[in-house]
Amino acid sequence: MPADPALRPFRPHLARIVAWALVVLVLAATGVLVALMPDLTALDRTGFVLLGLLIAWFCWRQASVAAVPDERGLTVRNLLVTTHLQWEQIVSVRFGDRPWVQLDLADGDTLAVMGVQRADGERANAEARRLATLVAARSRGLPDD
Repeated sequence: MPADPALRPFRPHLARIVAWALVVLVLAATGVLVALMPDLTALDRTGFVLLGLLIAWFCWRQASVAAVPDERGLTVRNLLVTTHLQWEQIVSVRFGDRPWVQLDLADGDTLAVMGVQRADGERANAEARRLATLVAARSRGLPDD
């Protein structure tokens, strides 16, 4: 846990619960399916196991999305891509029309932050405000290039 409580990671709540439950369900169902279907060939069993593992991996990635702040910037781990931003690269934080927070970047791009999801209700709004406050405080007074 970071010394500064403002630097604690941003993680979704509801999506993590659902994703972990799906990991358990998919792995259990795959095991039961493979064990209870006697007519499966070795290739069929391998295919079912690989598909179950692929689905479990995808759910694990969903459960592990986060935005992790530190003194230098913000590391955003989304479903498939992890991006590290310096504080001065982030212009603003907003929900927009997406189900997760978006960062407006100095180069004109936007970056989704799946670690703060609208489905979490008021908790998501509070986390979006915390991230916006953190961005404002950390990027203020930094010299321009």
